[in-house]
Amino acid sequence: MEIFNFEEDIKVICVRASSFPEGIMAAHQKLHALLPDIEQRKIFGISRPEDGKIIYKAAAEVKDTDDVKLLDHQMFVIEKGKYLSETIENFMEDIPKIGLTFQKLIAQPNIDPEGYCLEDYINETDVRCMVGIKREN
Repeated sequence: MEIFNFEEDIKVICVRASSFPEGIMAAHQKLHALLPDIEQRKIFGISRPEDGKIIYKAAAEVKDTDDVKLLDHQMFVIEKGKYLSETIENFMEDIPKIGLTFQKLIAQPNIDPEGYCLEDYINETDVRCMVGIKREN
């Protein structure tokens, strides 16, 4: 495990999955269709439990040049700060490893209980799994 630090907040546009985990791929496909220049954006997956079930959102960074109509979609801000992380190479070869990695990360004592699980798709084959670390007041 490593500490990863976001220096700035990242504003993202989201597409909520209809179910978890079954709807994840469809949410990412819908996000890709929405953004013709998606290859030039950072791509994320954001999840957290709500009302006893996991809510998953496929997300892409917002650009200053984005059309106002695009911004009618659900927005989210990935908060700057430190995240406990682990990178999975060639994640498509072992997709269940993502869930196992998050189970390991959220079991750590210093994570933010109000945080979320964050997938940072580094490239087409590798993903960085992260959870926020409690902020010191």
